[in-house]
Amino acid sequence: MTKPLALPLIGAALAALTAPAFAQDGAAFYKGKTVTYIVATAPGGGYDTYGRLVSEFMQKYLPGSTIVVRNMPGAGHLVGTNAIYASKPDGLTIGSFNTGLIYNQLINAEGVRFDLSKMSWIGKAATDARVIVVASQSPVKTWAEFVGLKEPINFATAGLGSASYVETVMLTNVMKLPVRVQTGYNGTDDQLAMRRGEIVGSIASRSSYDQFIKNGFGRYIAQVGGQEKDIPQLSSLVTDAKAKELIALIESTGEIARLTAGPAGIPASQLNALRAAYKQAMDDKELQARAEKLERPVEPLIGDDIAKMINAALKQSPETVTLLKESLQKPKS
Repeated sequence: MTKPLALPLIGAALAALTAPAFAQDGAAFYKGKTVTYIVATAPGGGYDTYGRLVSEFMQKYLPGSTIVVRNMPGAGHLVGTNAIYASKPDGLTIGSFNTGLIYNQLINAEGVRFDLSKMSWIGKAATDARVIVVASQSPVKTWAEFVGLKEPINFATAGLGSASYVETVMLTNVMKLPVRVQTGYNGTDDQLAMRRGEIVGSIASRSSYDQFIKNGFGRYIAQVGGQEKDIPQLSSLVTDAKAKELIALIESTGEIARLTAGPAGIPASQLNALRAAYKQAMDDKELQARAEKLERPVEPLIGDDIAKMINAALKQSPETVTLLKESLQKPKS
């Protein structure tokens, strides 16, 4: 009776013993090889910053390898993510994209040619709260003043598939916010547009805006997720049940920020080597010091832990998916 019960334990022990060997064999594979690290947005901004930092230090822990960053912006990270997913699963193409693509997969959005549940997950660098920010020259100083505006103000978003676009549109539609959505602002374009007075606000990751705020160019009026206590949580400012449901969905995606992944089917030895190099990179004191200087959080998770979080985010109720679809529809005039 005890032998069948022992089998899983034996299997787990063997897996633990062989994982380092797989990583070592995989590391040897990368000697003399070039790895392309796709960043699914334009140069500048948070995704590019993390992508270049991660790739630089992963190369350090894959001796003899060269990791080249390739920016591939377009359609709110869809272009770059589709390219990663369609690449040959040999461990030589990996990359980073935003978690707004979870929303796109949930609603089967046009242009989605990937399945996040099947990707080869390497790691995530941070947990990053979402914030609602307005330019410092705006008279709006609080959430109450914002929702009380009589005329809509311009909010910047990236492309149609991006987290900033999806979150801005769905919150605007469900909560009847005074927002006019403007697309096409990639990297730090939105911050530059705020300083020019062309854009008044944005919904974005907090780490991308902390320095902007400290420099006096803007102010936060609400936050979604995160542990910081200096800004009111959006969930505490609203009473509408549908809005709270969507806010909870946004909070869950914020837990999985600054991802690195490859296409489905990367062989175990190469994938384990990439994961080992990623973990060593995240543990590197120099990387941590650089990230701190850049005011970018480092709160990593590795491999299968990311896969579990992605799969959990993709398992939404039919009611939530329907609400997501409805909230992204253009309001009737």
